[in-house]
Amino acid sequence: MRIFECGKCRQAVYFDSSICVHCGSRQGYDAHGFQMRVLGVQHRLCANAHHGACNWLAEEGQNHCLACRHNLTIPNLSRPENHDNWVRIENAKRHLFYSILSWQLPAPTKVEDPGRGLAFEFLSDIEDADGNVKRVLTGHDNGLITINIAEGDDVERERRRTAMGEPYRTLLGHFRHEIGHYYWDRLVQEGSRLDQFRSVFGDEREDYADALKRHHEQGPPDDWSGNYISAYATAHPWEDFAETFAHFVHMVDTLETARAWGLQLASSGYVARIDFEPYRLGDVKRMHAHWVPLTLAINALNRSMGQPDLYPFVMPSAVLKKLGFIAGLLVDQRP
Repeated sequence: MRIFECGKCRQAVYFDSSICVHCGSRQGYDAHGFQMRVLGVQHRLCANAHHGACNWLAEEGQNHCLACRHNLTIPNLSRPENHDNWVRIENAKRHLFYSILSWQLPAPTKVEDPGRGLAFEFLSDIEDADGNVKRVLTGHDNGLITINIAEGDDVERERRRTAMGEPYRTLLGHFRHEIGHYYWDRLVQEGSRLDQFRSVFGDEREDYADALKRHHEQGPPDDWSGNYISAYATAHPWEDFAETFAHFVHMVDTLETARAWGLQLASSGYVARIDFEPYRLGDVKRMHAHWVPLTLAINALNRSMGQPDLYPFVMPSAVLKKLGFIAGLLVDQRP
């Protein structure tokens, strides 16, 4: 992600800032211009700013910003815990849209394109009078991405991560994974890339429900780490694509952040110099050459602070081939 500055005093502000702490001016994010604007007659905040859930500008004639217009269902805000979790979820969703806009990916709303549009619903588990709980599953279905708002609770999300034996579980990771399913539909299936996809990821016509059931009962194969980015990616080619898609976004966005801050490495044979625009580059090998030393260094910094590794994954050559396929999809579709 880029570094942003106040439109009035030019001091640094952050992606989720609503006020410049230096000059006190109110800020709103211009999603199309990729910059912060000072609020005034010309610039008006999204209606969800009223809930403290958005700092983006609404376009002329719209009540909500580009990202919030994709919301189909939000949680009951009369419950304080729902509000706090929803705000965290919206923060992660806007970060997702930063990437969507950076690649100029198609993302119509369901109003604009009922059949192929993108929408979000943020739901909570429901408990009936007998104490039976109907669980909300995070997932994607024909452009509708559902997120269980309990994932917005850091303690609950960490509990689930530990229970499932996952090395990494974040709100942003959920969004990047689920949007991968959406863009499989849009860029692979509709983009006539199925033969290419199958040669890299396998045949998606394998029964999905059976594959997930087998994965949950038997787990991944013993040698999964030589061919997949995560254990869950082994479940089915669709999940392999979505997991790999999420990791490609992780890599590109983090490299852009490192570039924006001028981070460079040149020590003990580890060299990283991000002198390219990650969101415009389709060369995965070049990105990976800088990604490895960068993440090794940041992992070491995290350990120095007693924190877990920022990026606890390894990218074998088979995964690099999959990342290359995804990079080609995203770069080739740009207008």
